[in-house]
Amino acid sequence: NANDWNLSRSRFWGIPLPIWTTEDNDEVRCIGSAEELKNEIDRAVQAGLMTQNPLADFVPNDHSATNYQTFDLHKPYADDIILISSKGAPMRRETDLIDVWFDSGAMPYAQQHYPFENKELIDSGKCFPADYIAEGVDQTRGWFYTLHAIATMCFDSVAFRNVISNGLVLDKNGNKMSKRLGNAVDPFVTIAKYGPDATRWYMITNAQPWDNLKFDEDGIAEVQRKFFGTLYNTYGFFAIYANIDGYQPGQAFSGERTEIDAWILSKLNNLIEKVTACLDDYNPTVAARSIEEFVDINLSNWYVRLSRKRFWTQHHGELPADKASAYDTLYTCLKTVAQLAAPFAPFFSDWLYGNLSGTGERLASDSVHLSLMPIADVSLIDNELEERMGFAQEISSMVLSIRKKENLRVRQPLSTIRIPILQDSDRQRIEAVSSIILAETNVKQLELVDESQANIVKNLKLNFKSLGAKCGKHMKAVQAYALEHSQALISAIEGTGSYQVILADATIELTHEDVDIIPVDIPGWKVANDGALTVALDITITEDLRLEGIAREFVNRIQNLRKDLGFEVTDKIYVKILRHNHYNDAIVSNSEYIRAQILANSIELVDTLLGAHTVEIEEGVSAQIEVTK
Repeated sequence: NANDWNLSRSRFWGIPLPIWTTEDNDEVRCIGSAEELKNEIDRAVQAGLMTQNPLADFVPNDHSATNYQTFDLHKPYADDIILISSKGAPMRRETDLIDVWFDSGAMPYAQQHYPFENKELIDSGKCFPADYIAEGVDQTRGWFYTLHAIATMCFDSVAFRNVISNGLVLDKNGNKMSKRLGNAVDPFVTIAKYGPDATRWYMITNAQPWDNLKFDEDGIAEVQRKFFGTLYNTYGFFAIYANIDGYQPGQAFSGERTEIDAWILSKLNNLIEKVTACLDDYNPTVAARSIEEFVDINLSNWYVRLSRKRFWTQHHGELPADKASAYDTLYTCLKTVAQLAAPFAPFFSDWLYGNLSGTGERLASDSVHLSLMPIADVSLIDNELEERMGFAQEISSMVLSIRKKENLRVRQPLSTIRIPILQDSDRQRIEAVSSIILAETNVKQLELVDESQANIVKNLKLNFKSLGAKCGKHMKAVQAYALEHSQALISAIEGTGSYQVILADATIELTHEDVDIIPVDIPGWKVANDGALTVALDITITEDLRLEGIAREFVNRIQNLRKDLGFEVTDKIYVKILRHNHYNDAIVSNSEYIRAQILANSIELVDTLLGAHTVEIEEGVSAQIEVTK
């Protein structure tokens, strides 16, 4: 229930109440405009109650700032104004001010100078009610209320259709910030140190606006590195090779795109749809997180990494179709990300958008903030392709996690990945992306086998935290049932995502979140599991694999030397390496591969080498290398 609103305040600073009364309160007058006040003062001057009109220079219907600066209606000047009643008695202004919350509640109309200007904007509904407002939760009985109260009284309408009620900013431990506790953060110092974009992005992505935010500067630093650093490096990669090849994105690529290009454009247009839907629903956190995930996981760490060689490929004359498609695709992704991220990171997005316009195409607007938000092209969305590539990403991630756990460098080739298949559709999808998986994980072959032939044992562990609310008093019965039927539960949950546990007096559905399926390693193999997907990796390193791994280490070290020596990416080089029994065979048996990777005219093993660079190839093994142009 709304209590009576006491509009007056006994203050000095603020808007004086425009109410004049006679001494006996017999007559009360509320002034509704400067023009009305000027006319009433003229009457008072004529009656001898005032010597002059302080609004004498005010010109009615002239709404310029200069005209409104010819007088001041604040205290104490308003207190000097005496009006005359209908009976000739003096009328003096009520000494109080109007509640400042009335000022804020009148904002929708005051900002338009209604009804003296822009009357049609309010009356037609073009600028009122507001689509949404945002303020702290403490404004529930403040601004939120006064907006609606005035709108209801004057227009029989709500003042806004949606509201984001902001939570509080707490310290990193969840305590309220205060100078007394020494945990307050100066926002100006933070912005000066990290920049406004990183600060904004961190605050938006770390918690929903209506939730309290545990503020930690380390989180801003992570945003700088993980999102802005990744996006900056992706643009830098594009700019280097686009400038080398003279790429001009004047018109859309019209040729046939490769599968990896079609995939990232499908992900991009799905991203546009998701960000648009989230912003339309006033959910900025999910929108920004989706942009971040696209840049980090899909664009930088998958598309660019898988497409690097396409940009490196040398050519003469016109760009080959595959290279032109790669440039156009990456350009489109970067430009679109700049537009989608603009509401969250206005300065970096404008910088990125402006730099992209320098590649030759004059963008539709000079600023990203003057461009239209992108609209998804649903014809480019291929969910089946995204699902196939999702298998490639997930399987690669699982294999790489095994490598990391076993301290097996990615540059060390391995022989086999084995995957038990539950559904024929999964087999077809994985086969379609098998070459990508093998290239990403540096493994020679991929075996897809029936679940029964995999020889992989899996154990079941219940997630009691998840099952607590679901099972209640039946927890012990479910636990006993799972112990007895563990393999049936594993098969069902991996295959369909759920399993019905039928007890004497209840039926309880178990899903992925209720159980952990733990594969058991087999001799010579390491196994990982994620939901319905299980991957086994043969970690046995043969002599040929060992030598190839050493060759790949040399490629990495020589590429680093090229960079340290300031060579251009297109420079051809000559390489000499001091002989060493540990790696001689590796270089000889893989010389063609090494030469192709490092753009070398020749690579020689020599007995003596002066003034060479010393680099570590493996722990305890160093090499002397000379690199010249």
